[in-house]
Amino acid sequence: MNCIIIDDELSARAIVKQLCANTPELDVIQEFDNAIEAIKFLNQQDIDLIFLDIHMPGFTGIDLVETIKNPPKIVMTTSDTDFAIAAYEYEAIVDYLVKPITAERFTKCIQKIKASSFKRPVLTHNKEASIDNDRDLYINIDRRLIKLKLAEILMVEAKGDYIDIKTINQNYRVHTTLKKIKEKLPENIFLQIHRSFIINFTKIIDIEDNSVLIEKSVIPISRSNRPELMRRLNLL
Repeated sequence: MNCIIIDDELSARAIVKQLCANTPELDVIQEFDNAIEAIKFLNQQDIDLIFLDIHMPGFTGIDLVETIKNPPKIVMTTSDTDFAIAAYEYEAIVDYLVKPITAERFTKCIQKIKASSFKRPVLTHNKEASIDNDRDLYINIDRRLIKLKLAEILMVEAKGDYIDIKTINQNYRVHTTLKKIKEKLPENIFLQIHRSFIINFTKIIDIEDNSVLIEKSVIPISRSNRPELMRRLNLL
C-alpha cells in the first residue's frame, strides 16, 4: 500500500515512518509538514493510505479531510483523545492512533485496514465541463465585439468601473463589473477567490500561503474563499 505522512512535527513523522518501514505491506512515498502541500500532491497522485495529524497550524487535519473529494483511507494521529469520536464521523477515517504510537497498536491498525476494501470510486468524465470549455465569450471594446475562448481566460481583475481580462495571449479592459462577468463564466472552471479577482483555477501553477500563481501573476486568496478553492482543486 502506498502511503503518505502528514504531520507538522518532524519527530512524529519519523516515528510513523519507522513503523511503516517495519511493515512490509506499507510503502511511504512522501511526507509533508503541512496540509496544503499534501493536497497539491494528492491532486496528482493516487494514494492508498494517509497518516494524518489533526493539530497543524493554519490548515488542520480535519480541514484536509473536509476538503478532499474521493479520499483514500485515512488514519488520524494525535495526542488529543477528545477528537476520537468526531474523527469517526468521516467515512474515510478508518482508525485513530494516539501519540505516542506503540508498535502493537500500529500493527492492529494495519491489520484492520488490510481487512477493508481499498477500492475507490472513479470520477466520471464531466461532459458539461467539456462543453463549457469550448464556449465563447464576446466582449465589447470600442464598439467592436471580440470573441474570447473561455478556456483561454486566465483571470479577471476588478478595476473600479472596469475589469481587466487576462488571456493566454492578450489583456483586455472592459467597462463592466466583476459581478456581471461572473454570471457569464462557467463555475466548473472559474472561481472568485478575492473581492477583486476571478480565476480560471485549471490554470493554477502553485499555491502558497494566501495566494495562487497563474503564469507570472500572483493573486491573493481571501480567507472566506480559500476552502472552496481547495475543494475545487481536488476535483481536477
